[in-house]
Amino acid sequence: MSTRILLTNDDGVYAAGIRAAYGSVSDLGDVTVSAPAMQQSGVGRSISIFEPLRINRTVIDGIEVNAVGGTPTDSVILGIFTIMKELPDLILSGFNIGENISTDTITTSGTIGAALEGASYGVPAIAASIQVKEEGLKFDDLRDFQHDFDVGVKFVNRVAKKVLKEGLPENVDLLNINIPHFAEDGCEVEITRLARKFFKTDVEERHDPRGTSYYWITGDPIHEAEEGTDVNAIENGHISVTPISLDATSPIKFSDIEHLV
Repeated sequence: MSTRILLTNDDGVYAAGIRAAYGSVSDLGDVTVSAPAMQQSGVGRSISIFEPLRINRTVIDGIEVNAVGGTPTDSVILGIFTIMKELPDLILSGFNIGENISTDTITTSGTIGAALEGASYGVPAIAASIQVKEEGLKFDDLRDFQHDFDVGVKFVNRVAKKVLKEGLPENVDLLNINIPHFAEDGCEVEITRLARKFFKTDVEERHDPRGTSYYWITGDPIHEAEEGTDVNAIENGHISVTPISLDATSPIKFSDIEHLV
């Protein structure tokens, strides 16, 4: 039986990053593409439970894709239970345009949310993202996004091949891979932990023509972090690979919080 790979993202099925991701695993098995029809960045692992979902099948640059009218997590659920009708051997989510690093993004990124949904069924998962140097690029029309994905494609191919052969270590459900913007062949690779923060959150108040206030949640990236973290690795131009577990239980002695309950 051929190896089955499910490919998704959160930038949308038409984004350049998902075509690059397809190239990183197309030689490893049968690839099914199920991804949002539109940009879905920042939705985390949200699921559409109050509206129906539709799937439009089309061909983009010679690749058969399933454009799902929902979130990245919706795309994974429909990909597994409606399109493939079986569990894949691997799920790849990406390439996201914009790095997904620190605890800021681990729960808000649709790229990671989709990968975690697949991991929740016991499927080895990889999330892959490319660093950008301008925050605004994350929200542009990404169909024609210009970037040399070559290093990322080669690296993800290598990792995916090993994961398919060996599986993930115990207590690891997802490998979160982040590629520096200017990564070159032979780029140093760091196994990292999540930094605490990546964004300094801010809120801008503005006013509409009637003088009523409205708000934009914004923030600037934080470029300094402890050694050994994903933020530090990316800032030093290294590929970051962070092992993620679905079990978010704090690794403490339960006796340490008995006095609080």
